[in-house]
Amino acid sequence: MACSLKDELLCSICLSIYQDPVSLGCEHYFCRRCITEHWVRQEAQGARDCPECRRTFAEPALAPSLKLANIVERYSAFPLDAILNARRAARPCQAHDKVKLFCLTDRALLCFFCDEPALHEQHQVTGIDDAFEELQALCVFQRELKEQLQALQDSEREHTEALQLLKRQLAETKSSTKSLRTTIGEAFERLHRLLRERQKAMLEELEADTARTLTDIEQKVQRYSQQLRKVQEGAQILQERLAETDRHTFLAGVASLSERLKGKIHETNLTYEDFPTSKYTGPLQYTIWKSLFQDIHPVPAALTLDPGTAHQRLILSDDCTIVAYGNLHPQPLQDSPKRFDVEVSVLGSEAFSSGVHYWEVVVAEKTQWVIGLAHEAASRKGSIQIQPSRGFYCIVMHDGNQYSACTEPWTRLNVRDKLDKVGVFLDYDQGLLIFYNADDMSWLYTFREKFPGKLCSYFSPGQSHANGKNVQPLRINTVRI
Repeated sequence: MACSLKDELLCSICLSIYQDPVSLGCEHYFCRRCITEHWVRQEAQGARDCPECRRTFAEPALAPSLKLANIVERYSAFPLDAILNARRAARPCQAHDKVKLFCLTDRALLCFFCDEPALHEQHQVTGIDDAFEELQALCVFQRELKEQLQALQDSEREHTEALQLLKRQLAETKSSTKSLRTTIGEAFERLHRLLRERQKAMLEELEADTARTLTDIEQKVQRYSQQLRKVQEGAQILQERLAETDRHTFLAGVASLSERLKGKIHETNLTYEDFPTSKYTGPLQYTIWKSLFQDIHPVPAALTLDPGTAHQRLILSDDCTIVAYGNLHPQPLQDSPKRFDVEVSVLGSEAFSSGVHYWEVVVAEKTQWVIGLAHEAASRKGSIQIQPSRGFYCIVMHDGNQYSACTEPWTRLNVRDKLDKVGVFLDYDQGLLIFYNADDMSWLYTFREKFPGKLCSYFSPGQSHANGKNVQPLRINTVRI
């Protein structure tokens, strides 16, 4: 089988690509320079032959091969700089022992003699070492680009999710605002209605008291008017008798005088009830508030502390509404699964599993405390992390004047003035636990949870210090009406 076209491009003398190819009469091809130099060396022999077939020629004519020249020209268009710059360390071709190249466009190794150069004419070709370094750098760059692309895609996804969340929050906020407007309107309308009802009832009571008092007075006016006329008649009789100068006439009527005066003299003994003005003055607003209190929901719960859960260092008041940290030795209390043994804490006696509840805790003059709710089944032994995942929903005062919600991590609360009294509002069915500054009912923090079981109020007065700090107790503020 004839040699490949690639081998046909080699001059058998210089073993390089034809330069100005010419043909002999035997149709073998050589570089013009190569065959000329070959024949110069043969001049001493007097004969000239073909290096391929050894055919001799007296005066051979060198005929240019235009077709072969065109083929060579096409091959010359191949990036020969890559060949010249190829490093000797490149892996050799087993067939030709020539430097191999690498086509970056096709990602393929090349041998100039084994591969079709025309196929890579417009490609980027370089030496193996340069290609390796370039591809390695390209791989690093591509990896960096992929990482950046992944980061951008992650950021895009996060931003998309954030936008979706914000849109949901926007819709929920608008919906909640509409619902809250209705709720607030209904709450105030209920108060207005209750006030109007109390106003109407009080005015009706005032009218009734007025009518009763006026009737009593009018009846007495009539009775005393009649008595007054009789008294006046008696007085006139006596005045006429005293004015009589005739003794006979004066003495003649004495016997009938007493009879005529009978029924004319009445003791007044006037008794009457004052109109109850004080009933409608005095602390009128407080009176109205007390009458409204029975219709206000929720009313502050009358909570008590459960001594069976109290840490041995805690001292409870007799009515179990006050708890303080005792600096004396621990009390000899019987341990039980219910009792806190490390955290200086105590639970409320009441457990909540439904409904709406509210209570207040006095925290004045303290530098440390924890208040909130705990699952009835929450652990009470050992050191406890006060956080929702452990069954505790609380706010804390710490570092003397800082307030935080016991979330994961803690959430700092924006409290302008030191708290004296904390309000705790629980709507169990709605999963809401809200803390307030009970002095002005300003909002502090809200937990939104799906409560899994019964909840108990949680109290920790914190440890007292020998320097007198944090010695004040926690006190459940019982509102008595």
